[in-house]
Amino acid sequence: MKKHVTEFCKRGLMASCGGPVILAVVYFALGQAGIIRTLTPGEVCKGILTVSLMAFIAGGLSVIYQIDRLPLTGAIFVHGGILYLDYILIYLWNGWLGRGKTPILIFTLIFAVGYAFIWLMIYFSTRNNIEKLNRQLNQK
Repeated sequence: MKKHVTEFCKRGLMASCGGPVILAVVYFALGQAGIIRTLTPGEVCKGILTVSLMAFIAGGLSVIYQIDRLPLTGAIFVHGGILYLDYILIYLWNGWLGRGKTPILIFTLIFAVGYAFIWLMIYFSTRNNIEKLNRQLNQK
């Protein structure tokens, strides 16, 4: 377990370095949409810290796939669920997402479709690589 916690922290710290970049993209998009015009120093600090935390959790969470006792399907649901909570809570806390049913439903739908799409890309890419390696092994 200690190995997984250490790996979580290592991956999380590497990912959290991208937090301010993610924040810049979010603030840019909110500015372009006319949702925000100016930010207070407190809002900027809160944004940097919360997005860095979000990136830390998201980056470190990939360690879930290394836990041998957890089947892949379970790992996918745990990973997706924690990632969803991570994102939606940070977005709500920072006021980047409306608190009504519609914004949360739209966010949930976009998250689910995006998560499934990324997983399908990873699945098919991995499957193709395995098939290619098996063909190479069978030729020798």
